Amino acid sequence: MATVKQSFLIVLLLCLLVACTPGKSIQGSAGENANAKSAPWLSDLIRDLEAEGPANPPAKIYRYTYNDQEVYYLTGRCCDIPGKLYDVKSNTLCEPDGGITGKGDGRCTDFFEKRSEETLIWEDKR
Repeated sequence: MATVKQSFLIVLLLCLLVACTPGKSIQGSAGENANAKSAPWLSDLIRDLEAEGPANPPAKIYRYTYNDQEVYYLTGRCCDIPGKLYDVKSNTLCEPDGGITGKGDGRCTDFFEKRSEETLIWEDKR
């Protein structure tokens, strides 16, 4: 039978394991819940990214204001893989960078100059 001290240590260890799980939102659960309410598809996207192997550089998702709308930018994760810019309904607006030229698909060439209100939503910490 476990002693009170052993039980406490087990609970503490479990709490630390949960708190240190890689790939969690930088904003914590309150921020993640708020983002899921404004863009519920983000949880699915994050789950899909976590199911893939770690990328180099690590994947990140940022929220910005761009052309008077809320947008989400998924960074390019390797080599020539382009970043993706999504609207709040998960529609791909463009690929602002990456690809063979490094300049994306050319549909939002002003994204990096016009974006504002940067918020890091999620970062893969594996």
